[in-house]
Amino acid sequence: MTSTTAPSAPRTAAEELARRRHTPAQRVQHLLHSYPAISPALILVLAVAVFTGLNPNFAQPNALSLLVQQTAVVAALAIGQTLVVLTAGIDLSVGAITILSVMLSATLAAQNGLPALPALLVGVLVGVAAGALNGWLVTRVNLPPFIVTLGTLSIFTAVALLYSGGQSIQGDDLPALLNWTGEAIRPFGPGSFYVTTGVVVVAVLYLVVGFALSQTAWGRHVFAVGDDAEAARLAGIRVKRVLLSVYATAGLLYGITAWVLIGRAGAASPNAIADANLASITAVVIGGTSLFGGRGGVLGTLLGALIVQSFASGLSLAGVDDQYRLLAIGVLVIVAVSVDQWIRKVKA
Repeated sequence: MTSTTAPSAPRTAAEELARRRHTPAQRVQHLLHSYPAISPALILVLAVAVFTGLNPNFAQPNALSLLVQQTAVVAALAIGQTLVVLTAGIDLSVGAITILSVMLSATLAAQNGLPALPALLVGVLVGVAAGALNGWLVTRVNLPPFIVTLGTLSIFTAVALLYSGGQSIQGDDLPALLNWTGEAIRPFGPGSFYVTTGVVVVAVLYLVVGFALSQTAWGRHVFAVGDDAEAARLAGIRVKRVLLSVYATAGLLYGITAWVLIGRAGAASPNAIADANLASITAVVIGGTSLFGGRGGVLGTLLGALIVQSFASGLSLAGVDDQYRLLAIGVLVIVAVSVDQWIRKVKA
């Protein structure tokens, strides 16, 4: 009679997960999955260190002040882009909605005699309406976000040009309220680091949206819809309502950004932010928000926007040809998406 030895019992799921987590790569993967802002934070610190080493002027107060101000508009637009991308969408009408709000507010105030506050509110409300239109086409007509916003990009751009006649309006012709976001705040006196009121407005937007995403039911629903829309629907989340609210909120953010842009540029111009769409998407991707939805946040987006502008300023101060800046940003985008794909393979 032969005896047999029973095979060892297979590992449980918990044991197998624990075994995998012992590997350094697995630990890094889980860490980046839980905290997407870590990668852009490390890149930003490294970039600042390298560019300061190449040219100490990079870290001077005036240079840092300029860097923050140059980042503000794209960083603000990228908040709305982040919300859309978190739902696994994309918004190509970012710049068009902003310019529409800019030209509408400025033209109403400078040429039609409307008081500054109503003109500003009209511009912001038009931004909300434009975002809501995008959301309605996505949720009710069931069109892909890429196609919807590609179409409305042309529509909103044309409306802005037709309404304003394609003419810029200088800051001297605008009421003080519309120029207010360009005023400097110097807490430590002349020659020190300073910001504009527009930068403060953008900072407040980040705090509000960051709180909404992390501390409210709406924020949890946004992540759930982006992670798996069908599972979210089965869990009782009204997916279409969440998506519509995301696009409308993004439009609100673009409308407010229009105010910041007027102050930053010192004028209302239909050509003010020609690269807004690409810049906002780049900031979101480098900031660690997954293009497939469900993972990311506005902190990473802010770091991504700062990284893009740091490369532009740092390479310029180092005397490097501007084409290399485009090369560096392109490499960063590809690396960021590759890392995202790797992180998405993390096992729960």
